[in-house]
Amino acid sequence: MRSHKLVLALALTASLAVPAAVSAASPAGATTRASTCRVELNFVDAYDTDENNGDEIRVNLAGYMYPSGNQYVPMNNGDRAYSGNFANPTTTIGTTGSALFSLREVTPPAVGQGKVLGSVTAWGFTCATLTTGQVTDIPQHIFGNGYWYFMSLVMTGL
Repeated sequence: MRSHKLVLALALTASLAVPAAVSAASPAGATTRASTCRVELNFVDAYDTDENNGDEIRVNLAGYMYPSGNQYVPMNNGDRAYSGNFANPTTTIGTTGSALFSLREVTPPAVGQGKVLGSVTAWGFTCATLTTGQVTDIPQHIFGNGYWYFMSLVMTGL
């Protein structure tokens, strides 16, 4: 009879020990806070262009024009241009930094810096809320005298 009680006591002790070991382990799907983030242009929508025959658009990011050289993206009312149309403007910011994506209208044939239509800023404090691999959109309407654009950025925690 004693051996039966001893086996029962050992079984109960073992069953109590297992949950304690499991709870001490990291939970499945545990995530790490992002220390930096990749920020990239997602797309630009033209709702109302400045010129009747459409606008010639570039994006300025940290002093670099996208697309580069003497190129631009022609946009008319209702058009959508994706990141690839602009040669993929992308940067990395920390949790306290920022990145300014400026939408510019240029005038061919010499397409320089152009006229600033508006900008979208990606902030480090938004990056600080993300976990590694987590993605968030940063949308912004850009209005001006006679034009209306919508620019969307994508931020990914690294």
